Amino acid sequence: MSEPKDAPAAKLESGGNDYNLNVHGGSIGPSVIDVSGLYGSSGQFTYDPGFTSTASCKSSITYIDGEEGILLHRGYPIEQLAEKGNFIETCYLLMHGELPNNDELQEFEQAITMHTMVHEQLQKFYSGFRRDAHPMAIMVGVVGALSAFYHDSTDINDPDQRKIASRRLIAKIPTIAAMAYKYHIGQPFAYPQNNLSYAANFLHMCFSVPSEQREVNPILARAMDRIFILHADHEQNASTSTVRLAGSSGANPFACIAAGIACLWGPAHGGANEAALDMLAEIGSVDRIPEFIKRAKDKNDPFRLMGFGHRVYKNYDPRARVMHKTCHEVLGELGIKDDPLLDVAMELERIALSDDYFIEKKLYPNIDFYSGITLKAMGFPTTMFTVLFALARTVGWVSQWNEMIEDPSQRIGRPRQLYIGATHRDYVPVEKR
Repeated sequence: MSEPKDAPAAKLESGGNDYNLNVHGGSIGPSVIDVSGLYGSSGQFTYDPGFTSTASCKSSITYIDGEEGILLHRGYPIEQLAEKGNFIETCYLLMHGELPNNDELQEFEQAITMHTMVHEQLQKFYSGFRRDAHPMAIMVGVVGALSAFYHDSTDINDPDQRKIASRRLIAKIPTIAAMAYKYHIGQPFAYPQNNLSYAANFLHMCFSVPSEQREVNPILARAMDRIFILHADHEQNASTSTVRLAGSSGANPFACIAAGIACLWGPAHGGANEAALDMLAEIGSVDRIPEFIKRAKDKNDPFRLMGFGHRVYKNYDPRARVMHKTCHEVLGELGIKDDPLLDVAMELERIALSDDYFIEKKLYPNIDFYSGITLKAMGFPTTMFTVLFALARTVGWVSQWNEMIEDPSQRIGRPRQLYIGATHRDYVPVEKR
């Protein structure tokens, strides 16, 4: 592991005064200018809408280099984890910092498997939702309610309770998500099966019915496992920052993860793969693609190709490489024919990888493009896409939450503001206004 590199102090000149600011180097990536004491010495705040240039914490979990297209979990490239490992290994890695040995993996996998069932009374929560409730609305409510069922793991100052709560969340989220899906489509809940892998068990709970025996396709289970790995963590994004901010107040872990799910629900964050499918539906057929390509190239046209390019990755999204392969494995296994939407997707992919405009702009198909196609082919409705994202991301949220709790420099989050409202005014009685 690389040691953080030293960096010279930075100097800020403001109002005729000079302020020396410490600079902290990371083990890899940009250094940061420490402005935590700036207000005390200068009476000024920094201004950074969206905090896109501000490091809110120190973390050793995930590193992203958007310019080079690199994503590392605890130093391991995401491609290696997705192609050579499995999701349970990745969960252990994110939580503990190292890949597990055989004994550690067996203990961890056994603990997760034994926690997959949820309290029977929790099922009654679902009947309180309307049948047409969005599955993400159900997820926010049910996950937040877990603290009402598991009182023995809400003390954030007890390391053992934090460990139990973390494992419970990772184990129960697939069950809760599958129950949300079943409720959404009006089918009976399916209990988890301890003889199945994490991903296979989730698919079983989603697609099995009491009236027939159904085996989980191993190709689809492996694809689902990879999707979980590829979405497991992504540094200090909006939902992860929300989990940390909620946790900084001392909120219990179930409430913090529910807050993360609520943030992820936003279409600008977790709904990108759903938006990509909606775009494919809007295009409708292969013969209409040239029309939409022309619109995408027109700067004056508001139409944008969803699922191409990425806000963080200015190069190829490293997760998209794995997802591309997985997508085609699933399509090949299922042998889907005569699906106009998938025909549109495959032709768009071909154009994006060969058209000079897309290549020069680096508008490559991203993970959302391929995951949306894959999940649709596997039989999930678009309303479940963000739920699956939340399921996979739970381990990242839990790991980030634990890291924050154990950080001695952790303080309650308190962003500042640039006030632009009215100055002091005196109250005027209503009859004189």
